[in-house]
Amino acid sequence: MGRSGVKDKHGKQRRKHGRNVSKRRKSVVDNTPKYTARSADKHVLYQLAVQSPETDVEFLTRVYGEVRGKKARHFREDFCGTAILSAEWVKQGNEFTAEGFDLCPETLAWGVEHNLEPLGDDAARVRLHEEDVRTDGERGADVRCAQNFSYQVFQEREELVGYLRHCREDLAEDGIFVLDLYGGPESLQEMEEERDVDGEFTYVWDQDEYWPGTGEYLCKIHFRFNDGSEMTDAFVYHWRMWSLTELKDALKEAGFADVHAYFEGTDDDGEGDGEFSRGVRGENCEAWIAYLVAVK
Repeated sequence: MGRSGVKDKHGKQRRKHGRNVSKRRKSVVDNTPKYTARSADKHVLYQLAVQSPETDVEFLTRVYGEVRGKKARHFREDFCGTAILSAEWVKQGNEFTAEGFDLCPETLAWGVEHNLEPLGDDAARVRLHEEDVRTDGERGADVRCAQNFSYQVFQEREELVGYLRHCREDLAEDGIFVLDLYGGPESLQEMEEERDVDGEFTYVWDQDEYWPGTGEYLCKIHFRFNDGSEMTDAFVYHWRMWSLTELKDALKEAGFADVHAYFEGTDDDGEGDGEFSRGVRGENCEAWIAYLVAVK
């Protein structure tokens, strides 16, 4: 689920990576931990624990089709990090292109090596920019997104609206802008939430500090491993917690013609089912995930 620890946003089941090792014609199980604090790559852990690029691309293409009645071709990923979503986007076919924007050169370089280079010739249809997300793209995007609550780095309303205004102006004429958000009473509590990832390691979402007077929000991600070791403060975020209604108002102030909310449904046990559909009021619970789709 984005960077929240309540659950994987899409309830995605991931393939386990355990293997059997043959030795002297006798099959034995290798009990060596796959991940430890010393050996693990934090970007690998983040992608396994947090991101679901296939499901994200499916949602973005579906929503664009619902709103515009045609296919989106060009995609822009703000705060792209390792650009795994851009890499997934261009897998759809030769006519699909993507741009990613991020300020961290090390993370972008990691994404090129691990997510773009495996695409082979298709990697040429992804352009990554070590630039502020308020920089114009090479062309207007049909779909532009800011995932995993990353836009919350903008802590002043004027700054947030300025970013959203740029998003609108730099879209293609039929473009849409999509962001995800996190809410519910639990979202404002100072707490840690743990989630097991395929029995290989534990993902820890740490809501370390929240200040109601300013909306300041200090969140961290830790990883704990089966050998007892821990990777502490693997990722640290200094954000402002923006509410859904604040974001809708800011998007409209930025000039978007309309803003649609997409809320997650629930299964028979009352848990999120990973299916998001358009709604107006939503349903409150301890912690929920939603998308806002802003139409130019």
